[in-house]
Amino acid sequence: MAHHKSALKRIRQTQVRTERNRAGRSKVKHTIRAFREAVAKKDEGLEASLNATIAMLSKAASKGIIPAKRASRKISRLTRLLNASQA
Repeated sequence: MAHHKSALKRIRQTQVRTERNRAGRSKVKHTIRAFREAVAKKDEGLEASLNATIAMLSKAASKGIIPAKRASRKISRLTRLLNASQA
């Protein structure tokens, strides 16, 4: 166990960041899952749902919750999924 004041503070900061990142990743996963289910059901407003999903992925990438390239890849694949379902 850490004894220095600064080390104890680093432990607290890491715990807070870990929880925040975990919640952010979970939110992104739920949004992607909801979009995929909407595409499968051919719901109304798919483009608005895609835009919301893209915004969530971009925000998560900018905050460092997920890597930027992973966000870009997921955005690309979700866009292709929407275009294929409308064709």
